[in-house]
Amino acid sequence: MKRRGRMIFFLLSAAVFAGVYLWGLKGLPAVGHYRGPYGDVLNQVATYERHVTDIVTAVNFDYRGFDTLGEEFILFMSVVGGTVLLRRQREEEKSEHKDQALSDESPERQAPEPSDATRVLTLGLVGPLVVFGLYIVAHGQLTPGGGFQGGVILATAPLLVYLAGDLKKFKQITSHTLVEVAEAAGAGAYLAIGFAGLILGGAYLRNVAALGKTGMINSGGTIALINLATGLEVAAGFVLLLYAFLEQTLEIRLRGGK
Repeated sequence: MKRRGRMIFFLLSAAVFAGVYLWGLKGLPAVGHYRGPYGDVLNQVATYERHVTDIVTAVNFDYRGFDTLGEEFILFMSVVGGTVLLRRQREEEKSEHKDQALSDESPERQAPEPSDATRVLTLGLVGPLVVFGLYIVAHGQLTPGGGFQGGVILATAPLLVYLAGDLKKFKQITSHTLVEVAEAAGAGAYLAIGFAGLILGGAYLRNVAALGKTGMINSGGTIALINLATGLEVAAGFVLLLYAFLEQTLEIRLRGGK
């Protein structure tokens, strides 16, 4: 198809999409006019039934936990697809012994080296960032946050190490094999918790663990467990993507952009 034909096809598709989008917006309720009733019902019963104070997390990991399981595996498969697309080709394996040369000191690198002040500040943020990420994951059933948000925060800690150093330093703190195992374990734990509910409670993902005391970190039953599993899977998945992107990018630089 010629450029003119592609442009016409794009404009027609964009017009149809815009029409459907505007039609959908027209059907939305006005701001401040919630139609309910599901949100109102959950606000009344979730704290009593699940001993949690963050209703959104209760919805994500309990009342519609099966949907969230699908969302987690969308991320899982996206990471798998990304790493497969960025995997080294067979001819590149011959130069495996050059792996140590994959550093930011490549002559093809255009970005300036970080200053000492930048390195100190960046490395100084790693510890607090890890603690904050663990806090967000562990308190997902109590305050806004949870495994998805906390996992992303945790994944940025190795990125800060790379920004303060180079790929070699990044690899030293992120074992590729261990991160792969962690991602698989996080996704598998979500499935296993669901099967525990099926075996002990008669329904998949049924909350069968002790609910604990409302407001405490061990409250929520399986909600807290799924939060931890999700945080592990999300953090490991993003680290794997960072690993693949950084390695591929620096290989291209070393080969002169070819």
